[in-house]
Amino acid sequence: MLGFLGPNGAGKTTAMRTVFGLVNPDRGTVTWNGREIGPEERMRFGYMPESRGLYPKMKVADQLTYFGRLHGMDSREAAKAANELLNRLGLADRALDQTEKLSHGNQQRVQLAAALVNEPELLVLDEPFSGLDPIGVSTLAEVLAERAERGAAVIFSSHQLDLVEDLCEDVVIIRQGQVVQTGAVEKIKDASPVRHLEIELADGLAPGLDGLEEFVSAREGNRIYLQVPADLDVRPLMSGALATGSVRRFVYTTPSLSEIFLQAVK
Repeated sequence: MLGFLGPNGAGKTTAMRTVFGLVNPDRGTVTWNGREIGPEERMRFGYMPESRGLYPKMKVADQLTYFGRLHGMDSREAAKAANELLNRLGLADRALDQTEKLSHGNQQRVQLAAALVNEPELLVLDEPFSGLDPIGVSTLAEVLAERAERGAAVIFSSHQLDLVEDLCEDVVIIRQGQVVQTGAVEKIKDASPVRHLEIELADGLAPGLDGLEEFVSAREGNRIYLQVPADLDVRPLMSGALATGSVRRFVYTTPSLSEIFLQAVK
């Protein structure tokens, strides 16, 4: 699973639309498995656009079956796939409803089902979590993880970077149409020159910082937050905190993906 990240206007949607021939690039090519993408490859892909791409007055099940047939499935095969997806996404009781009568979140689920109906080998999703409640987010995340486990490549853009950090193995960050950072999420975080440190003592006493005051970023009662160099040995600080009193909290961690993203796009 690949998170495709960038600020508004960076070119994420344009790049995704180029994969499907909806935008023609001025130069360059888009390839899949070393071959330039054409109609044959796109038949094996699934696409979820940011803007709704559904027929509002068409019944949900009929719509998914129709999309399956557009991908070359026969009627029975497409109807079976549609019903399975509606069950998996919690929409079985809305199968005969017109799409326009569904809530925004449920329309989002139908849009995902339309992208999945042909069992794609590549799934391209533009802001798939937008407008979903926590239950919808959880369901969608599970479905995407299942498809990735079954061998599909999943690419999605999102501004919900905590979700990207939890779900994705790799990320690409772009700014003004150019890649500014790419790689495995954990490796990118580990490569950061800083670490976050959080210390809290149970008795309310502030731990001695032994000359680290310059790294303090915030204080909240008896809790202290520091941003320290990655190569700093924090073991003496831990020993000092233990000597001062009962340690309720001692957290040492890499920056979040949100912080990495902000550094990259600035």
